[in-house]
Amino acid sequence: MSRKSKFTAEEALAYHHAPAPGKYEIVASKPMATQADLSLAYSPGVAIPVQAIADDPQAAYDYTTKGNMVAVISNGTAILGMGNLGALASKPVMEGKAVLFKRFADVNAIDILLDTEDPEEIINAVKLMGPTFGGVNLEDIKAPECFIIETRLKEIMDIPVFHDDQHGTAVICAAGLINALELSGKKIEDCRIVLNGAGAAGIACLELIKSMGALHDNCIMCDTKGVIWQGRTEGMNQWKSAHAARTDARTLEEAMVGADVFLGVSAKGAVTPEMVASMADNPVIFAMANPDPEITPEEAQAVRADAIVATGRSDYPNQVNNVLGFPYLFRGALDINARAINDEMKIACARALAGLAREDVPDEVAMAYGRKLSFGRDYIIPTPFDPRLIYTIPPAVAKAGMKTGVARRPIVDMDGYVQSLKARMDPTASILQSIHARAKQAQSRMIFAEGDDERVLRAAVAYQRGGYGQALIVGRDDDVRAKLEAEGLGDAVRELTVVNAGNTRHLGTYKDYLYARLQRHGHDQKDVHRLAARNRHVFAALMLAHGHGDALVTGATRKSAHVLGLINHVFDARAQDGAVGVTAVLHKGRIVLIADTLVHEWPSETDLADIATRAVSVARHLGLEPRVAFVSFSTFGYPVSERAEKMQLAPRILDERGVDFEYEGEMTVDVALNPKAAAHYPFSRLTGPANILVVPARHSASISVKLMQEMAGATVIGPILAGAPKPIQICSTGSTVSDILNMAVMASCEIV
Repeated sequence: MSRKSKFTAEEALAYHHAPAPGKYEIVASKPMATQADLSLAYSPGVAIPVQAIADDPQAAYDYTTKGNMVAVISNGTAILGMGNLGALASKPVMEGKAVLFKRFADVNAIDILLDTEDPEEIINAVKLMGPTFGGVNLEDIKAPECFIIETRLKEIMDIPVFHDDQHGTAVICAAGLINALELSGKKIEDCRIVLNGAGAAGIACLELIKSMGALHDNCIMCDTKGVIWQGRTEGMNQWKSAHAARTDARTLEEAMVGADVFLGVSAKGAVTPEMVASMADNPVIFAMANPDPEITPEEAQAVRADAIVATGRSDYPNQVNNVLGFPYLFRGALDINARAINDEMKIACARALAGLAREDVPDEVAMAYGRKLSFGRDYIIPTPFDPRLIYTIPPAVAKAGMKTGVARRPIVDMDGYVQSLKARMDPTASILQSIHARAKQAQSRMIFAEGDDERVLRAAVAYQRGGYGQALIVGRDDDVRAKLEAEGLGDAVRELTVVNAGNTRHLGTYKDYLYARLQRHGHDQKDVHRLAARNRHVFAALMLAHGHGDALVTGATRKSAHVLGLINHVFDARAQDGAVGVTAVLHKGRIVLIADTLVHEWPSETDLADIATRAVSVARHLGLEPRVAFVSFSTFGYPVSERAEKMQLAPRILDERGVDFEYEGEMTVDVALNPKAAAHYPFSRLTGPANILVVPARHSASISVKLMQEMAGATVIGPILAGAPKPIQICSTGSTVSDILNMAVMASCEIV
């Protein structure tokens, strides 16, 4: 079981509040800069596509966002197990759902909250909004109203309508069940299945499993009043009655005797160890109640070592997570312009998920989860961050939709479709996920040098509570406590370790070490005392040098060049020592490394070759296949300039070294990054757009990074210090809490 992450109410609110309230924004996908642009975007140019759509409604999929737009609709009557808190209170959840659509399947989604509990009003509102969207995702609407609403909308709308609370859970449950029964050596038509929880998710699970071959009377549904049996009248409705079984069992305990499968979408503690002990050999237990399962895997396997257990939680193996289903179901349905998402498409999704879990797991996925993943009792369902999901599940869904006749635009070139799906993947998210998972595995003692800065303290708390390791704060106890209390994190004081140079027993050792390094560089004993005892950057570096921490993050309060100079009192991290600064720029699903952004002021051609090699090491640590471009204002010798000469010579040095990565230069940035511009130079050795840009000087690197950050809104991580003797990362003075945490994670991963 992985380490659990903790967060406070203040942290959750801060996440949703800054830098802007909410979790998404609308960005124009067309130029809007000139009068000509505006004339095309609105009047009079817009009249042309308007007429085209009036003549042929299907043209809306060609000229508008309809074909890649989903409405996430709720009235807040069943919020995440919190109950009926109203439409407005559900907005954070629905915004979260919208960004999950975008993150995992590149589907645009907008949350729409309907302030009514009247099913007819909801049905009418959604129906009237139909022309806007390519699909509708219903969410957190209580039963039985959710059944009425979904059924009617499916009847009257010609786009997919999908209640994820029902069918999302059902699809992932079915995928896991396929593999669990395979491992147990059982067939679904022979299994006795007990389901506890007769709400939306439970009923949908049973319906889908029956459509896959489970027999009606082999499936026993239970609710709070016990077994739903034929003839029962108390607490019944038409949806429960459809699943009433012929059985003598009247309680969950009785139903569990000899059962092969238990499916739980009910409440914590609903299943006892005694119930599990009474089940058949090799029982399958899906305890999916959230946040706490009906029975924990430890409790179940204590009495039945042969049990295969899944839950809804990420800190146990076999997580039944809806994000494995709904983004990809809609991706496949939208791409064939489907009229509906039918059972065949859901079953295709489940089978594709089950099949993916049986394939070899890529190293980067295993690395992201910090453990070996292979098909077996603890891995029956793929993990949510598996990059293969985007190009495995939608094609299966699309094929099922085409086969069953709901596709209005069948896909002719399926291989081309798979390639287009791969192009939709956002590598940055998976890279960051991998790095954070590796940091959790490393469990480094992280030295945060600037304990008097609120951002640093909040990042240190996030590091500790995020399960990455121990946070060591350089500062004064009273000052740290006061600042944490001011930030609403007073309870974190006892979790962190505060280290004060004024009372550490190691100060004498630190000063002796520092004096030995600096005595022939103009520093006397008093200078060394001031550095070791009063300068937090030097003190933190001395802690690291003596093994009193595993990694160091600093620089949030002073200029990076100044901080690097102080660190060089303790370590050899200068240009001549092989140190390099590499900054990762993340923007619109792309990641580009720019070097050198920290150490080399005006590198020679040999330095540039060294910088490229060091940047390649960073890229590989991040999971990138490196392609290096030496960039300049000239391309392959034109225009001629002595200022660009070294950018021509650096690749020749790499030629002589026989390095094992792609590189080319010199070239302008557009040739390095834009395939159309690169196509004019077919002799280029790069097989794709560069992801490492080696620039002529530190000032040009800094300008490039800050321009992307300020003008394009790019996410910037770094500069990442590579080539230092110990894991040290230096933040910028403008770093946010998230930036500082990311740099600590980089240091923890020992990206050196």
